[in-house]
Amino acid sequence: MAYAITDRCISCWACLTVCPNQAIAHVEGLFMIDPQHCTECAGDFPDPQCSSICPVEGAIENEWGEPVNPPGSLSSMSAR
Repeated sequence: MAYAITDRCISCWACLTVCPNQAIAHVEGLFMIDPQHCTECAGDFPDPQCSSICPVEGAIENEWGEPVNPPGSLSSMSAR
């Protein structure tokens, strides 16, 4: 059970500060999630904090390579 940060990451640093397990690191200009430390916030928060704060669709993937914030998920509600 671990997330991964993709090359869509814009290096905004938001996820680094919210991870309760310090599983996210900035290494050589890239952000990476250590699978040994990532718990997807289970037991700490109802939603994974990195994906909750990430402003980029598709920048964080689950263990099956599926985007946690897929395209269209961060768009504002459609006009009524």
